[in-house]
Amino acid sequence: MPRKTSDKPNQLVFLALGGIGEIGMNLYLYGVGPPHRRQWLMVDLGVTFAGPAEPGIDLIFPDIRFIEEQRDNLAGIVLTHAHEDHFGAVMSLWPRLRAPLYATPFSAALLRAKLIEEGKEGEIPIEEIPVRAKLDIGPFHIELVDMAHSIPESNGLLIRTDAGTVFHTSDWKLDPTPVVGAATDEARLRKIGKDKLDALICDSTNAMRPGHSPSEADVAKTLSSIIANAPHRVAVTTFASNVARLRSAMDAATAADRHIVIVGRAMKRVVQVAEETGYLPPDYDLLTEDDFGHLPREKVMALCTGSQGEGRAALARIAARGHPRVTFARGDIVLFSSRTIPGNEKAVGRVQNQLADQKIEVVTDADALIHVSGHPRRGELEKLYSWLTPETVVPMHGEARHLEAHAKLAKDLGAKTVVRARNGSLVRLCPGPAAIVDEAPAGRVYLDGALPVLPGEGPVEERKRLSYGGAVAVSLVLSSKGDIVADPQSTMIGIPAATAQGIPFGEVVAGAAQGALNGIPRPRRRDSALVAEAVRRAVRAEVKQHWGKKPPCSVMVTVI
Repeated sequence: MPRKTSDKPNQLVFLALGGIGEIGMNLYLYGVGPPHRRQWLMVDLGVTFAGPAEPGIDLIFPDIRFIEEQRDNLAGIVLTHAHEDHFGAVMSLWPRLRAPLYATPFSAALLRAKLIEEGKEGEIPIEEIPVRAKLDIGPFHIELVDMAHSIPESNGLLIRTDAGTVFHTSDWKLDPTPVVGAATDEARLRKIGKDKLDALICDSTNAMRPGHSPSEADVAKTLSSIIANAPHRVAVTTFASNVARLRSAMDAATAADRHIVIVGRAMKRVVQVAEETGYLPPDYDLLTEDDFGHLPREKVMALCTGSQGEGRAALARIAARGHPRVTFARGDIVLFSSRTIPGNEKAVGRVQNQLADQKIEVVTDADALIHVSGHPRRGELEKLYSWLTPETVVPMHGEARHLEAHAKLAKDLGAKTVVRARNGSLVRLCPGPAAIVDEAPAGRVYLDGALPVLPGEGPVEERKRLSYGGAVAVSLVLSSKGDIVADPQSTMIGIPAATAQGIPFGEVVAGAAQGALNGIPRPRRRDSALVAEAVRRAVRAEVKQHWGKKPPCSVMVTVI
């Protein structure tokens, strides 16, 4: 492809604003052109999920300030597939970008369904493109390549520009029998390698694991055997988006003459979209939660949301005996047909323990082959490298240890240059040599209710402090001359009732506040800020002396 003439040669650059150094929150940018007037292509716009370290936060978004400031140069956004960590931020962040959004039919349908659920139908225009599409987005010539994964229509992107050619794998594995959707297109990948590939941006999730991942077809056989031989009810929980797993469970239930009950909103949404797009046949006899209680125990197979222990998901409510229509009993079996995402171990363990306490059998992938990863192990990476023979490799989609294992493997497999990038690293891919040439602002934004909050700002940090040491609020009323009009009043949250000597903490706080006031000369009490700070320090010190902790303390001074 001829190179355009300009005052400076075109460059093809790569920048992750999320997804490198972590698993989740994927947002990748490709830029082409001279440094002062690049055009950008965004690949994916995902979320990650908050944990105990972010109290009160459900979702975490990438910080998009860098590309938002250049949105006039953002040619488009391509979604590789419909996992939340790749497209979950679209509803919240697209209005700040307003660039053309491209997705294949299944991803587009799932995004539309989410918009309808949130009352935002039609607010985001979606350019639906066919699988294996070829399209031009600004200066980027893009071809979608089938890559097997744990969701239909996961696409690798071949991106050609005047400056060079890069292949972005997204999430993938080698699975000749994926149950639903296309297998990874080996023939096309081999052809791409023969045509010369400048750079490969590649999934690192399982780069530490040897061999090859088992196939979805192997999981289907195990599910079929367990469901056929179960004496009572069987429940299967998995990622709702794993349509292949849903189909395997449904086929097993049908073969065992069991009714299929769909439990959970996300599961219902995915099943409906999968039927509409042809990935699930419409002839399954699917029942709802309202039917569950009327069915014989030995004739039920329930598909439930909640494989990650989410408190509001169906399985957590069932395990806690809080679901209004679905209950399990002694001897029933629950299959956790999923992996536990790092950080969710306690939540998943809590649900599993609640089920075990009720003598419900819990089966995980440690007990039987009921889950396989959607990401490539080392043997699969070796095959991909032999097909593509890339000159430059940038490992992505992994934590630091995964990225480093992938980097070493890529070097062993013949890559001339391996760039160890992180979120915010601006990588020049070509013309070579490939290297990190600059840094861009990158980070996280918490969704606090309906409001965006930066890490380190007040609300989340204050909640952390509250979780460790409770809180004390003190109210003081003074006259305009500095006289104490009434005894100090206090409110305490998360503070013990009394000291080890049996003194109520209310008295401890009141005494500290009174002592601090007595120590301030009357004329200086007219300074409300001085009074508040003196009382705050005194209360915290006194509580620490009796309790060993210094809780946050707020003081309100009223002058009458």
